[in-house]
Amino acid sequence: MTETEVKSEGEFSAFQLAARLSRNDVADSVEVINRLPPEDAASVIELLPNDLAVGILDKPELDFGAEIIEALPRRAATTLLTGMSADMAADTVQRLEEPARSDLMAGLDEPTRATITGLLSYPKNTAGSIMTTEFVSVPSNWTVAQTLDHIRQVERTRETVYAIYVLDPVTRRLIGAVTLRRLIAGEPSAAIHSLVPSIGPVTTSPLVDREEVARLISKYDLLAVPVLDRGGHVLGIVTVDDIIDTIIEESTEDVQKFGGMEATEEAYLQIGLGEMIRKRGGWLCMLFISEMLTASAMQYFQSELEKAIVLTLFIPLIMSSGGNSGSQATSLLIRSLALRDVALGDWWRVAIRELPTGVILGAILGVIGIIRIVLWQQLGFFDYGDHWVLVALTVAVALIGVVTFGSVAGSMLPFALQRVGFDPASASAPFVATLVDVTGLMIYFSVALMILRGTLL
Repeated sequence: MTETEVKSEGEFSAFQLAARLSRNDVADSVEVINRLPPEDAASVIELLPNDLAVGILDKPELDFGAEIIEALPRRAATTLLTGMSADMAADTVQRLEEPARSDLMAGLDEPTRATITGLLSYPKNTAGSIMTTEFVSVPSNWTVAQTLDHIRQVERTRETVYAIYVLDPVTRRLIGAVTLRRLIAGEPSAAIHSLVPSIGPVTTSPLVDREEVARLISKYDLLAVPVLDRGGHVLGIVTVDDIIDTIIEESTEDVQKFGGMEATEEAYLQIGLGEMIRKRGGWLCMLFISEMLTASAMQYFQSELEKAIVLTLFIPLIMSSGGNSGSQATSLLIRSLALRDVALGDWWRVAIRELPTGVILGAILGVIGIIRIVLWQQLGFFDYGDHWVLVALTVAVALIGVVTFGSVAGSMLPFALQRVGFDPASASAPFVATLVDVTGLMIYFSVALMILRGTLL
C-alpha cells in the first residue's frame, strides 16, 4: 500500500482495507493499522484471517494492541488472545483497564487464563514478565525421530524452535538444550540425551532483571534463554526478539530520562495532552526552581558585577562550558554503568580519571578564550578596558575550574543515584547543567575576586 493510499484510508470501507492487508506482510500491515483510530483498527482486524490478525497483535511495533482488543467483540477478542503468544497476550491484558480486563480473562479457556495469570504475577521488567511459555521440550528417553515428529505436531503452537529443551522424564528438570541444527544432523535412532552438550545450558531465573538477560544473550550469542524455577524446572524462555524489543524500550526510556522528562511507554502521537504535560511539567518545574539558585548566586555577586560589567559578557560562556562537560561525563558514565563496563565500586577510579581530563579540557577552552579576547582587543572589535589581560586570565582560569568541576560532578552523579537506588539515567543533561551553572558562577566570581582584586574589583 502506498503512502497516498494509507493517508486516504478513510475513503475505504473496513472490508476493502482488510482485503488489501490480507495481501500484505504482517510488518507492513502493522504500519497501516498504527495510522488508524483504535475503533477503526478493531473493525479491520475483525475481518482479517485469524492467523494474520494474531500476527499483527503479536507485533511489539503495534502501538495500541490493548485498545484494539478492548474495542473488539468479546468472543473475537478472546479468540485472538488465545492465539497470541503467551508473553504478548499477558502484556496486552496488563494494559487493559477494568472491567474490560476481568471480562476478557473470564472468557478465556482455563489453560490460557492460567498462563496469562502466571506471567502477570511476575514483577515488571523481569525475565518472568517477558518470557514465553510456548517452547519445545521432550523427555530425555526419546529418540531423535520421536523428537522431530513431536516438533512437526506442535510447531505452529510454539513461538520458536531455536532449541529443544531436554527434561528428566521423572522429575521434569532441565538436563540440557539441543539446537535444531544439531537435532536434524543426528541419527534418527539416537537418544536425544546423547546430543545434549556436556557443558550445561545458560539459564536465568524469573526475577532477574531483563537487562541482565539481554547481557546473557549478547555474551553467549544465544537465540533463547530458558527461565528456571528453584527446582530446575523450565518455566519459559526469553527469546532474542523479546530482548531486541527490551533493548529498544530501555534505550528509549533512558534517552527520555536523560532529556529531562519521565519515560513514556506510548508512541509520541498516542500520548494525550494531559499525559504529555504530566510527564514533562514536573521535571521542568524542578529544573526551573533549581535554576533560581543561579539567580541567587548572581545576586550574591551583584556588587562585583556593578564594578566589573565586563565580567557579565562571559557568564554564558562559562556556564555553558561547565554544563557541556558535565553532560558529556554523565552520558559516558550512564552508558558504562548500563553495559557494566564500570561498577559502583569503580567511582574513585572514574574520579581520578575525570580530574585530569577536566583540567586538560578546561585548559584547551581557556586558551581558546584568551585568543578570542586578545584578537577582539587588538583588532578593535571590542574594548575590554585597561585590565583586559587580567580579564582574559580570569576567564581562562575560571574555565579550567568550571570544566573540571563539571567533568567530576557529571561523572559522580550517576554513581550517587545508583547508590541510593535510582536509575542513573535520571541524571538528565538539564539537571547536570543546572547543577554546574550554580557552582560555575561561584567558581567564576571567586576566581575574578582573586585575580582582579585591587584593579577592577
